[in-house]
Amino acid sequence: MGRSREWKDVLKKAAQVASTDTTVLLTGESGTGKEVIARFIHQASSRRHGRFVALNCAALPETLLESELFGYERGAFTGAEQAKPGQIELASGGVLFLDEVSEMSPSAQAKFLRVLQEREFRRLGGTRVQRANVRVIAATNRDLTKAVQRGEFREDLYYRVQVFEVHLPPLRDRRGDILLLSNAFLDEIGKSFRRPPAGLTEDARLVLARHDWPGNVRELHNALERAAILSEGGLITPEHLPLPAVPRPHRIGDLNVVERETIAQVMRDSGGNKSRAARRLGVSRQQLYVRLRKYDLDAGAEPGTRAEV
Repeated sequence: MGRSREWKDVLKKAAQVASTDTTVLLTGESGTGKEVIARFIHQASSRRHGRFVALNCAALPETLLESELFGYERGAFTGAEQAKPGQIELASGGVLFLDEVSEMSPSAQAKFLRVLQEREFRRLGGTRVQRANVRVIAATNRDLTKAVQRGEFREDLYYRVQVFEVHLPPLRDRRGDILLLSNAFLDEIGKSFRRPPAGLTEDARLVLARHDWPGNVRELHNALERAAILSEGGLITPEHLPLPAVPRPHRIGDLNVVERETIAQVMRDSGGNKSRAARRLGVSRQQLYVRLRKYDLDAGAEPGTRAEV
């Protein structure tokens, strides 16, 4: 969800590659929504009726990762009392999402390279070659080119997974989406609460808009969920948010600058549509009109865009 230019570019690229069977590499900081985009690509593809199987390469030790990925035959190792299919088999006809692919062990990298090159694999301890009818979407929050230079990631595998790269921007680079996401998350959170929050105060919206969000969208959702609990059905204030408050300005003019910048950014991201901008800011149209006149932003959209719908 988002209307910023940066996020629209992500969605455009994801839609363009969805109709193909091309391997996709999603890059970006932790919490930016890489799995969300992977599922979007899956749902928009011809494989949407197949399974979406996600495997976090960083969450499993080296030996377990290979057995989970490729499966194993009975007796392949101590404790393998019966054969087990791997994630590649389970994802047949669908999508295999490899999160944190940079954490894959050298041995697993070599074996997975064959999956991408030849579209075939063997279970651990097996001799029968099986076809790999999967589309691979990989994700990482690391710089794979530097990992290749350090010898931590195979160069040939890098070029196989980096056929079509989509970079997801951090939330601090798409600030115009913060309030839109906040409202959507509060609606979602409210459905699971007996006493959903009444909304956000203007000070709370200011704190959300100015925070750098090192944990990105995931951090935003968690902060709002905690705040919704603490507010007990009332308005969420800065005191309910586990974030550093925006320093109280010594002059009212300082706060006005912050508010003007926020409104101007939201107006740009809304294409000058005042109704849409008011919803994203959490104010009424009349309140927005007052602020636009106050900050000499009444022209609304940039030249060439519609100022009102």
